[in-house]
Amino acid sequence: MLVPSDMMTAQSKMMYQLNKYYGERVHARKALVAKTIREVCKVVQDVLKEVEVQEPRFISSLTECNGRYEGLDVVSPNEFEVVLYLNQMGVFNFVDDGTLPGCAVLKLSDGRKRSMSLWVEFITASGYLSARKIRSRFQTLVAQACDKCSYRDSVKMIADTTEVKLRIRERYVVQITPAFKCSGVWPRSAAHWPIPHIPWPHPNLVAEVKTEGFDLLSKECVAMQGKQSAMEGDAWVLSFTEAENRLLQGGCRRKCLSTLKTLRDRHLDLPGNPVTSYHMKTLLLYECEKHPREIEWDESCLGDRINGIFLQLISCLQCRRCPHYFLPNLDLFKGKSPSSLENAAKQAWRLTRELLTNSRSLEKL
Repeated sequence: MLVPSDMMTAQSKMMYQLNKYYGERVHARKALVAKTIREVCKVVQDVLKEVEVQEPRFISSLTECNGRYEGLDVVSPNEFEVVLYLNQMGVFNFVDDGTLPGCAVLKLSDGRKRSMSLWVEFITASGYLSARKIRSRFQTLVAQACDKCSYRDSVKMIADTTEVKLRIRERYVVQITPAFKCSGVWPRSAAHWPIPHIPWPHPNLVAEVKTEGFDLLSKECVAMQGKQSAMEGDAWVLSFTEAENRLLQGGCRRKCLSTLKTLRDRHLDLPGNPVTSYHMKTLLLYECEKHPREIEWDESCLGDRINGIFLQLISCLQCRRCPHYFLPNLDLFKGKSPSSLENAAKQAWRLTRELLTNSRSLEKL
C-alpha cells in the first residue's frame, strides 16, 4: 500500500531513501567490484602459479570459496590487496613489545636451529625472520612471473616501491602481500580488547574472534617511517581483517559498511587519499561499541548510525587522529598531510550536513 509522503514519519522516510540508495547505488558498486575481482583474480592466480613453479615455498593461497576469494581485500573499486599465506611459522616466537605500534617481530625460538626453518636464508644475524628480505625475494619472483605468465600483455609490475604491486589492464592495482596466519593467539598490544562492562561484543563472539587470531603482513608500515630502528625492515604488520569481518556480522552492520563505502567512493575520494574504506570500517566498529544493543542495529536505525559515523569522522579529521580499533596507539591518519585532512573534514561536513538536513539528499548523493 502506498502511503502519502506527509504521513510517513521522518524515520520511515529515511529508511525508504536508504533502501532505495542501497538497491541502486550500493548494489551497482557491489556488482562492479565483484566483476573486477573475477577479472583481476584470474590474472593474479596465473602470476602466482608461475611464482610457485620457480619457488615452491610461495604457494598460492588465493582460492575461491562460495563466490569469495580467500585473502582478498577490496581497498577501493580499482585497488585490491591479496594476502599470500606462507607455511611453517612454527619455529618462530611472536614478539610484540609495543616498540613499533602496529608491528611485531618473529624471532627464532630458543634452542631452534636456523636450518630447521623453511625460510633459513631470510633470518637475520640476531635471529629475526625479516619481512623485508622475504618480500624482496618475492618481488623478484613476481617480476619474472609477469614476463612469463599468459597474461603478460596486460600485467605490469609497479616500480619505485618495495611493495609487490601489479597494474592490471592499466586500470587496476593489486598489491600481493606475503603473510603468516596467527591462529589461537592474541597480541599483547590488543590485550585491552574488549572494553569491559559493555554488552557488545558478546563473550562467545569475543572467544571466536580471539581464536581466529590475526595475520602478520610483510609490507611497509607508516608507523615505522622515519624511525631509524634496526628492526624496521624486519618487522611484520599486524592485520585483523578476519576479526573485524566477524564482528560486523548481524543486524544492519554489513549493510551500513557497504553504504559508507559507497558514499566514501562517491564523495570522499580525495587527493592524498585522506579517507579510506578502512577508516569507515574502523569508525563503524567504534559505533558498535557506542550502540552495543542489537535493537540499535535494526534496519530502522541505519540512518542514525550512518549520521553518527560521519560526525565521528569529522571529529577525527579535525583532531587529525583516527586510532586503530584493536591497536589504539596506532594512528590511521599517520603520514597523511594536514591540508588533505582539513580538506576532507570540509567535504565530510558538507556531506553530513546534506544527510542531516535534507531528507531526500540520498537521491542526488
